[in-house]
Amino acid sequence: MEENDVQLKNVTQISGKGIDNEAFELEEEHTEDNNSNKSQTKKAKKGLGSYLSHVSKPLNVTESYIKAHSETLKYIVLGILGAGYVAYFIAACVLDFHRATALVVLTCLAVVAKSYELIKKYQGKNISRCFKPAVRCFKSNLKWLKWVFIVIVLVLLLLWLVLDTSKRPEQLISFGGVCMFIVLLFLFSAHRAMVSWRPVFWGLGLQFCIGLFVIRTQPGLVAFDWLGKQVQVFLDYTKAGSSFVFGNDLIADVFAFQALPIVVFFSSVMSVLYFLGVMQWLILKISWVMQITMGTSPTETLSVAGNIFVGQTEAPLLIRPYLKDMTKSEIHAVMTGGFATIAGSVMGAFISFGIDASSLISASVMAAPCALAISKLSYPETEESHFTSEKNIKVACGDEQNILEAASSGASASIGLVANIAANLIAFLAILAFINQALSWLGGMVGYPEITFQLICSYVFMPVAFMMGIPYGESFTVAELIGTKLFLNEFVAFEKLSELKDNRLNGLDEVIGGNRQWISVRSEIITTYALCGFANFSSLGIVIGGLSAICPTKRGDISSLVLRAMITGTCVSLVNACIAGLLFIPPLDCVQLFKESAFNATDGSIQTCCQDLFASTVNNGTIWFEGSWSSVPNVTVFFSKCCQCCGLSDVPVCM
Repeated sequence: MEENDVQLKNVTQISGKGIDNEAFELEEEHTEDNNSNKSQTKKAKKGLGSYLSHVSKPLNVTESYIKAHSETLKYIVLGILGAGYVAYFIAACVLDFHRATALVVLTCLAVVAKSYELIKKYQGKNISRCFKPAVRCFKSNLKWLKWVFIVIVLVLLLLWLVLDTSKRPEQLISFGGVCMFIVLLFLFSAHRAMVSWRPVFWGLGLQFCIGLFVIRTQPGLVAFDWLGKQVQVFLDYTKAGSSFVFGNDLIADVFAFQALPIVVFFSSVMSVLYFLGVMQWLILKISWVMQITMGTSPTETLSVAGNIFVGQTEAPLLIRPYLKDMTKSEIHAVMTGGFATIAGSVMGAFISFGIDASSLISASVMAAPCALAISKLSYPETEESHFTSEKNIKVACGDEQNILEAASSGASASIGLVANIAANLIAFLAILAFINQALSWLGGMVGYPEITFQLICSYVFMPVAFMMGIPYGESFTVAELIGTKLFLNEFVAFEKLSELKDNRLNGLDEVIGGNRQWISVRSEIITTYALCGFANFSSLGIVIGGLSAICPTKRGDISSLVLRAMITGTCVSLVNACIAGLLFIPPLDCVQLFKESAFNATDGSIQTCCQDLFASTVNNGTIWFEGSWSSVPNVTVFFSKCCQCCGLSDVPVCM
């Protein structure tokens, strides 16, 4: 014990003299080094931070200045862009005003729209105050003014019918068709005693005025013809994407790779336009016009106006928050609008078939007011609407954060639509073939093996086609298309119509083996209006499922009203066709005239057709033809006869 104590004391003494454990000494040195490194790093970081802060000070000052004067800078940038556009606009007009006509029209429309918004925003109250006495006087005399207006309209309509149909009495049949459908819908109305005639007559009047502008006036013809051509050119850009993915051979010959990619492209473009607010602005303006004239509620009017551009399940999304509080009549109107029109994306596919683009566009626009009118006749309002003012109605927008996301989501959303179209075409064409074979087998038992689904439809719907204004000889063929559209779908019907149009353009005989190969131009146009709508039995499930998912509390009302809405939507398309038959004047059929004519020099029609042929002729040593004449058989024979007769041999292309 004593020895141990002596050793501990020695160790203590040694420690006190400064001799330490080496391991502890190394550890302390390492800690001191780390601390010195950390302090040096902190100093370096502090120095770098202060340097960056010093360097970025001008940037911070600039950023603060921009934020403080953002409003002024915004106007400066807009002024520069505006000045640049004005310079571009003037240059385009000076270089070639004819080429810049479309630019002038679009610019004028934009200026008028913006001017209206600015005037309404800053001077709207003052203008309303100035017109208050006139409005008060108008309201106090509204009863007798209304009857004066009705009498004037009726007199003008009768005068127009007498004068306009004196040379073409077949147009009166189409007018009779309009009257027939109105009477039938009134007789089968859900509440005949509750019908309000204001939306009915105003809707039909708006439809007639739109049709008159589009079909009869030169500005309307030029505008919608130009619009149709631009849509066709625009849709051709689809080939850039589809040819890269599928190859040129497939998109040239296979329907799935030719027409369906257009749906993807158009859906993506529509999504971008929704993101930018263009579609909402356009829909609101159209719905405002219909609402103030027809007196319908803002919600149903907004949905029907949206159907001009989007489908039967997409348009109700515009009013999604309000569906749960809508009346049965309003829900019926929403569904009728969906059945009576076609979506813009699907319209693109129909245009790719060769269907007249301007007729499809005008048919969809004309169907909107007619759908509201006929809907209020079929199922009148019997309840008090919760939406009497449009001030509390807001248009629903998408959730996309930027334009790229909008384009991508639009393309992705179309996948289901494309798959649905392809699947339905496969199923319904297969079912049609099976039904035709079954009917042929059953008919063969009693000596009529030629009986088919189309033959049955041709007899069932022949009176309807005839009352639309179709000549008796062609009414059976058009009736087949109406039946096909109603019981199968519009894709199959438009595909059959495009075959008939191709046969006419290719110069086939009108009737071969007792089967009509084509119909006249007038019948084609009327049929296009009649087929322009989603009203068919296959769409019933789509509407029930789509609207029930949006508003589950209204599933019962939707299911009970959907069949009536589909029939009403069909009638809207047929009334549209009657209006087209009443207004449409068929152009001169030069090919048929050349086939039947003896090329009489005194015939004005021959002169007109020859001039049209010369305008499409290119003679640079070798004669060839442009436009519609390029596909006409025996066109060189017609060209030679035109040059020989009518005193036109001195025309440059004939020399």
